Amino acid sequence: MKKSLLLMGLFALLISCKGNMSKSESLAETRKPVNLILDTDLGPDYDDVGAMALLHALADSGQVNILATLSSNLDERVVPGIEVLNTYFNRPDIPVGAPKSEPGVSLTTWHKVKWTDELPAKYPHRTAKTSDAPDALKMYRKILSEQPDNSVVICTIGFFTNLRDLLRSGADEYRELSGKELVARKVKRLVSMAGLFPEGKEFNVYCDVPASKVVVEEWPTEIIFSGFEIGNVVLTGKRLVQMNVENSPVKDTYALCFAEGDPDGRMRWDVTAVFVAIKGYEPYYDVERGTFKVIDEEGTNGWEANPNGRHLRLIEKMPPTEVAALLENYMMHQPSKK
Repeated sequence: MKKSLLLMGLFALLISCKGNMSKSESLAETRKPVNLILDTDLGPDYDDVGAMALLHALADSGQVNILATLSSNLDERVVPGIEVLNTYFNRPDIPVGAPKSEPGVSLTTWHKVKWTDELPAKYPHRTAKTSDAPDALKMYRKILSEQPDNSVVICTIGFFTNLRDLLRSGADEYRELSGKELVARKVKRLVSMAGLFPEGKEFNVYCDVPASKVVVEEWPTEIIFSGFEIGNVVLTGKRLVQMNVENSPVKDTYALCFAEGDPDGRMRWDVTAVFVAIKGYEPYYDVERGTFKVIDEEGTNGWEANPNGRHLRLIEKMPPTEVAALLENYMMHQPSKK
C-alpha cells in the first residue's frame, strides 16, 4: 500500500512538473525577441534619434533583435547618422542600406542647428555618405530570405520608398519569389508612423505619394498605423537633456535642438511607432481595424473602419504623460558594456 501511495505521489509530482514546464515554456515563447528591421528617414526631425535610442535600449534588455537599420532618405548624412547611433550602442555591425530607385526623397533637417552634420563630425561611423551604402532593396531581400517564415516585424518611421521597391521586386540570387511573395512569407506585420486620423495629410505619406499608395494598397500582411495625432501629444526630452552623461549623440542631438525652443518637450511620432512594433499596443493603446487610403495626389489620407480590414490604427488609451515618461526612460538608456 505504501509503495502504491509512493508511486501515486511521484506520478502526481511528474504531472505537476510537466504542467509547470508547459507554462514556463509558453511564457518563454511570448518573450522571444522581436526580429525587427527599422526603416528610417533620420534627418528631417530628430525624433528618429529618440526612436533609435529606444530601439537599442530594448535590444539591450533582450526584447528585440535588430536585423537592419535602413534609410528611406537619400540625404548624404542619413546613413552616417544611423551608424553613429548603432556604434554608440555597441552594435556597429548592424546592416545598413539606402534607396537606389529614382526619383527618391532627399531631405535634411529643418532645424536651425544642423545636428545631422554635427553627429557624423563628432562620432565614429563607417560609411562616409548615404550614397555609399548598400542598396536597401538588396538588404531587404537578403535579410528576409534568411529569416524563418512569418517572423519579421518591419517598422517604418520614414517614407515608403524602400517598401514599394521591395513589393515591386522580382526573383533574385536570394529567393525565387517576387517581393510581394517574399513579404507574405517572411513578414509578420508592418508598423508604420504614417497618416493623420481619421483623415488628413501627414509628412511620411505625402513626401512619396506614389510609394505610399502602392504600399497601403498592396502590402500583403497586417499594417499597424501610429498616426500623427498619437505622437503629437507625447512630449519628451526635458529629462534627457539633463542627464549627467558626456559624449552621447542622443543627448547632444536633443540639447542642440531643444535650444531652438521646445520648452515642454518634443513630439514623439517615431518613438511611439518603434515602441509598439516591439512591445505591442496593449496596454498602452486601443486599436480600430479598417482600411487606410491615399485619396489624392497630394498625399491626403482617409480611413474607413471595417472589422475585416487588414489595417489597424492606434487610438489613445494610456494618458500621454504616462506614455511620455515610459518612452523617455528608454530614450535615456546608456550603452551596455560588452
